[in-house]
Amino acid sequence: MLSKRISRYIKSLQLKKYRKLEQSFIVEGEKGVSEILKSDFEIELLLYTENIDKEILNNSDSGEFDSILVSQKELEQVGTFKSNNAGLVVAKCKANEPFEITTGITLALDDVKDPGNLGTIIRIADWYGIKGIVCSLECADVYNPKVINSSMGSFARVEVWHTQLEEVLRHSKLPIYGALLEGENIYEQNLASDGIIVLGSESHGISEPIEKLVSQPISIPKRGGAESLNVSVATAVILDNFFR
Repeated sequence: MLSKRISRYIKSLQLKKYRKLEQSFIVEGEKGVSEILKSDFEIELLLYTENIDKEILNNSDSGEFDSILVSQKELEQVGTFKSNNAGLVVAKCKANEPFEITTGITLALDDVKDPGNLGTIIRIADWYGIKGIVCSLECADVYNPKVINSSMGSFARVEVWHTQLEEVLRHSKLPIYGALLEGENIYEQNLASDGIIVLGSESHGISEPIEKLVSQPISIPKRGGAESLNVSVATAVILDNFFR
């Protein structure tokens, strides 16, 4: 049975200010729990029910940590899932450290505030083998439960660095592609194998200071009546063209 202290602690991590204070976050559901237990994240606590796949527990590479057998009801009371009959992990956040941008494709996100979009973009990046995403300071918190859940475990394989995006782009020697409505038709471009792809928010696009640093504006040609594309959908379309 969960103590009130542990229950309050886990529920507090749904809020950014407590994640920042405790430097911890939660991962829910069998898929997410399976991925993080195989990763190099430091695990604080595992809550699991009798329904969890026992291979997940047996194949953990995360060292020693506390684990508590709980009921499905207890799990759902402390988490964000309406239905969770498997498990929940409390893990330590990784330091927000820069990574080297030298070769290959790197994604750069400018003011993508929707956590569901960020999580989906992380999942798409993982599909295409992209190891790092640079986010502006205005982007959604990578440890937001909605980001973690929508990434479907890919958060464990893709680095996300929140920083002053303008400074990173200004000092980069790689070509900088920007997804802009007035950009060149992506299907007609010679796309490099090394570069940075910048995507902005769905509502405002790429901000003016970032747009000035774009060396090659690109766009997905519109053929129908939709006003815009969801940023995660646009990410998938653009990446597919780069990796053809």
